[in-house]
Amino acid sequence: MKIIVISMFSIILLSACVHAQTAFDTYFSSKSMRIDLVLAGNKSAQSAYLLEIIEEPNWGGSQLNLIDELGYGEYRYIISEASGNQLIYSRGFCTLFEEWRTTEEAKFINKAFFQTVTFPYPKDKVIFKLEERRKDGTYNTLMTFEIDPEDPNIRKEALPEYKVVKVIDSGEPKHKVDFTFVAEGYQIDEMDKFIDDVKQMADYILEQEPYKSHRDKFNFWAVCSPSIDGGTDNPRKNKWVNTAVSSSFNTFYVDRYLETGDVRAIRNIAACAPYDHICVLVKSAKYGGGGIYNHFSIGTSDHPMAKEVMLHEIGHGFGGLADEYYTSDVAYQNFFDLKVEPWQPNITTLVNFKAKWQHLIKEDVPVPTPFEKQYTNETGVFEGGGYVEKGVYRPAVNCRMKTNEAEGFCAACQEAIVKMIEFVTD
Repeated sequence: MKIIVISMFSIILLSACVHAQTAFDTYFSSKSMRIDLVLAGNKSAQSAYLLEIIEEPNWGGSQLNLIDELGYGEYRYIISEASGNQLIYSRGFCTLFEEWRTTEEAKFINKAFFQTVTFPYPKDKVIFKLEERRKDGTYNTLMTFEIDPEDPNIRKEALPEYKVVKVIDSGEPKHKVDFTFVAEGYQIDEMDKFIDDVKQMADYILEQEPYKSHRDKFNFWAVCSPSIDGGTDNPRKNKWVNTAVSSSFNTFYVDRYLETGDVRAIRNIAACAPYDHICVLVKSAKYGGGGIYNHFSIGTSDHPMAKEVMLHEIGHGFGGLADEYYTSDVAYQNFFDLKVEPWQPNITTLVNFKAKWQHLIKEDVPVPTPFEKQYTNETGVFEGGGYVEKGVYRPAVNCRMKTNEAEGFCAACQEAIVKMIEFVTD
């Protein structure tokens, strides 16, 4: 009887996979469509503008999980049939613009930021809808327009002729998580160093749980994009250099915050390889980095804690994880509404804790959990996280999303990363 049950389950699972693959083949080809946008506004208002539509040659994402059921991100985009009656693709994401809107500067000035999103290249006309998440978890539409994949003005420029190296090869991109590293601040004669640095990053990441237990699901790519100058901008030192993606420290006037607003340059380079998540590796010995969900992660190569920082930033960019620290200097103000359950899987305001990691907590661990010795290594609900000392709670006393010195990711973060791996690969 057990054999029959297992066989029936296998048949059902296979049937579901075949149906999903059929849906992909019905609506999409194996190329990518990229939408370049401009998000503009201030603390209290925002607008979205279409810049251009681009065809990219590779689709590295899943061909099975086309509809995003994770619910992550401050924004989402939805692709429907031209009739508008059939949803065929969706994905959530975050932006540097939304972070800037929480800063003091956003109270007094308007700014504009580039933003890019991708999805499988449609075979027929589709409707693209961009939405922002409201505080109550509902969505507000920012823009809607029709796309004709045969439109002659969709840009189809040749890819830059950069060397691409598959540093870790676990199989076909459509079945794997593809981390694609872009070189920043490496000059033309430093590409061997870049490839070696990516290999060291990959080896380190794949030794950390839960990546270690799922290492056969990962490909790592290195796109050798040389810069005219070495390093990166450091405004506090009056250092300005000409680099591939124009990265800079001192983002939002925070010294260690390494970012770039030129996401279009990043996408142009990363398009040389399949990708599920883009990582920008900056040749610098300075401490710093950044990570934005379903956008990209960025870190340096030569600081003693460079690998730990990149692992943390990939936690943001790939896993959708929140920062669990609350004492470090940040530019954000009132980043989380304490009356709303945050979407990030590793923090809670206790508004809807049942949707988070409650199932991982032992019966004898109190909620909230006091900072007492017997709970040091337990999964609990510890106050302080998401840049907020009171009212926001995290799963562990220490975790890689809190400090670089933590032994590893906490149980809640590991579970969230596994869910993302499965979403991308299954």
